[in-house]
Amino acid sequence: MKNYKKILLATDFSEISQQIIARGKDIADKYDAQLSVLHVAEYVPMLDPATIALDPFNLVGPDQIVFDAAIQQLMELGDSLGIPDDRLLFENGQAKHIIVRVASEEGFDLIVIGAHGRKGISSLLGSTAVSVVTHSPCDVLTVRFTP
Repeated sequence: MKNYKKILLATDFSEISQQIIARGKDIADKYDAQLSVLHVAEYVPMLDPATIALDPFNLVGPDQIVFDAAIQQLMELGDSLGIPDDRLLFENGQAKHIIVRVASEEGFDLIVIGAHGRKGISSLLGSTAVSVVTHSPCDVLTVRFTP
């Protein structure tokens, strides 16, 4: 069995997040591995399209509030797990692409990500977990949500 050294836990702070976090922490502890946490903000502009066209990088109002809240959640999670700030990663973009890119660039050997347990065709269309599994440079553990 492979001995994992660098584990990337991807979270969206959804209902399943606590299960993903617990599983990632448990595996990191068992392998004495370095655990990093990644949150990807899939930015959807809430401002007037005319304003965004003029300055798409100037986040104000609701946009900045959403980003700030996500960063705050990430920092609180890091504190609760004892993870240093340099291993708390915040990115903006499409999660399925960012997770794979970060894992590749940073040399992670395991990604821990949630799966919602959809069945049939819906599990194949637009699923972040399926895309990460398909394109990942390393092993991927999908944690299925169990209510």
